[in-house]
Amino acid sequence: MGTSRRYWARPWRRPSHVPVGGTTLEPLGSRLRRLLPIYGLLLPGLLLFGIWAAYPMARSFLMSFTDWRLMGESTFVGLDNYTRAVTDPAFHRALVATVGYTAVTVAGQLLLGLGAALLLNERIHGRSLLRLVYYLPVISSWVIVSLIFVWLYNGQTGVLNWLLNDVLGIIDKNVAWLAEPSTALWAIALLGIWKGVGWTMVVYLAGLQTVPEELHEAAAIDGAGTRARFRNVTLPFLRTTTTFLLVVLTIGGFSTFIPIFVMSTAATGQIGGPLNSTEVALTYTWKQAFGGGLDFAYASALSFLVAAVVALISILELRFARAQGQP
Repeated sequence: MGTSRRYWARPWRRPSHVPVGGTTLEPLGSRLRRLLPIYGLLLPGLLLFGIWAAYPMARSFLMSFTDWRLMGESTFVGLDNYTRAVTDPAFHRALVATVGYTAVTVAGQLLLGLGAALLLNERIHGRSLLRLVYYLPVISSWVIVSLIFVWLYNGQTGVLNWLLNDVLGIIDKNVAWLAEPSTALWAIALLGIWKGVGWTMVVYLAGLQTVPEELHEAAAIDGAGTRARFRNVTLPFLRTTTTFLLVVLTIGGFSTFIPIFVMSTAATGQIGGPLNSTEVALTYTWKQAFGGGLDFAYASALSFLVAAVVALISILELRFARAQGQP
């Protein structure tokens, strides 16, 4: 009795055979032998991540504090590159365009993805086929679909002009959608929405499986209509899913590069054209690094500033969600 009290009162002197929390303490050697194969399987992936991601990011971060040159020695310049970015009006315009593109694409994907998920969550004929059709754009190549949309938006022979002008009569003359500064960015944003709706739909479909059917049945018995059940039963269960999508889609919107690069170059011969109306943060950063100036130090500072903006927006979105009572 006294021995037992002594062991439990001073656990650091407890022998290995004395149970703790219903289990026995595993010897260190045995634990290492058990975990060694696991770490061995993780090691190749960690090495690849370190070589191709962690090390370049660290080097890029250090480079942003220098006047790095392709030839010759680099010198430490402190925050000069970041100060230059903060006061760069061209970067400001690119950042505003990025925010606009992100706002439009995120809202469009959330609304259309939720609508498609609600429709395909019902028991309708051909549901599996429709889910596949909606998801096909997600797995298609950005380059290929960008070139297809360049053809659709063509100002002379494009399908969109034929539909709106010749068939429906909504417009009275053809529009060069990708060559007009007022329409180019939003035309590319429509591609972003079309390509991302399928993925948003799949995530919302997963979220809809967490809504208890009994709650819908009870609400229907109480006289709640379809809209009332959606507002008071379905939406509360989808808040966490919506927050997740909001953060991920925001990151994706700020990371857009390929459709801007391909479509603006194909339509105007200028990256970010026409008249820089489709210039976003990543295309502007690319131009600083590879567009002729080879200013990799400034491009590194721009990339980390964009990452900081994205992180700040994501944190604000998560805090807003928690303020609304989400976990």
